Amino acid sequence: MKDLPLNAQIYVAGHRGMAGSAIVRALQAAGHKNLLTRTSKQLDLRDQAAVRRFFQRNKPEYVFLAAAKVGGILANNTYRADFISDNLAIQTNIIREAHRTGVKRLLFLGSSCIYPKLAPQPLKEEYFLTGPLEATNRPYAIAKIAGIEMCDAYQRQYGCDFRAAMPTNLYGPGDNFDLKSSHVIPALIHKFHDAVKGQRPAVSIWGSGTPRREFLHVDDMAAACVFLMNLPRKEWDRAIGLPFCNVGCGEDLTIAELARLIGNVVGYSGRLEFDPSKPDGTPRKLLDVTRLTRLGWKPKISLRKGLASAYRWYQSH
Repeated sequence: MKDLPLNAQIYVAGHRGMAGSAIVRALQAAGHKNLLTRTSKQLDLRDQAAVRRFFQRNKPEYVFLAAAKVGGILANNTYRADFISDNLAIQTNIIREAHRTGVKRLLFLGSSCIYPKLAPQPLKEEYFLTGPLEATNRPYAIAKIAGIEMCDAYQRQYGCDFRAAMPTNLYGPGDNFDLKSSHVIPALIHKFHDAVKGQRPAVSIWGSGTPRREFLHVDDMAAACVFLMNLPRKEWDRAIGLPFCNVGCGEDLTIAELARLIGNVVGYSGRLEFDPSKPDGTPRKLLDVTRLTRLGWKPKISLRKGLASAYRWYQSH
C-alpha cells in the first residue's frame, strides 16, 4: 500500500528530536530522498512569520509534524506555561501554513496523554474528550488535543487531508536522558548506569512503582507513521473513521517491572527503593490498537531488545 510518491517533497518538522529523527530514518529506508528539514536555529517554529516564509518558499507536498516541546512528569508539571504556549504556537503555525500553501497531506503526532486520566482500559479512540485529564501534564495534553481538533477542523471545513497519530510512550535513539526533564525509560537507564559505575547499593525510583505503562520503540513508531501517511484518504476514512489513530504495541507492564528489566539490561543488581511521595501520574495507560493492527501493521522490536539498543545508544553518546 503506497500512496506517498518516492519523489515527493516531504517536510519533517522536528527532525532532530527522537520521533522526528526516527521518521527521517524510516523515510530514507523506504527510498525517500527529497526531505526538507530545518533546525530550530534555522527556523523557529513558534515564529508565525518565519513559518509562513518557509512554507511559501519551499512548498512541501507532505508534512510530518513531529516538532514539540516534550518532557516527563517533572518538566510538564514545572514548566506548564511553556508546554502549552510553545506547542500551541508550533502546531498552529505549521497546520495553518500547510493549508495556505496546499500541502497534500499532513500527519500530526500527538500523545496518549490526550485521554482522560480514569478512562477505561485499554484506551479506545472513542474515549477522546470523555473525562478530566491527568493534572500533572494537562497543559501539554490540551495543546495536543488542540492539534487533533485543528487537523479535523481543516479537514471538515477545507477538505485538507490532515490526520493525526497518537503514539504511546516512546523510547530509543535520540531520547532525552536529563534526569530533570526526561521520561521514565531514559531516566531509569541514566540512574542504573550511574549506580553501576558508582557501585551504589540502592537506586531510588520515582513513585510507588504500581502504575502500568505501555512502551513503543521509536523506530516502530516511525514505521507506523509512514504506514499511516501512505493510507489513501478513502482507506483512512473506512478503516480509521476518526481524525486520529492510536499507535502502540497493545501490551503494558508496571513501572516496578520496567525498572527491574532495565536494571537487568544495564547490569545493576542492587535494591530498588520506590518513593511514593512522588506523583505516579495516571494509574494505567494502555492503548487499544485494534484499528491499526486490523490494517496489517504490527511493531517488530521487543521491549527487552529495544531497551538494550537504547542503552547502547546512551553509552555511545
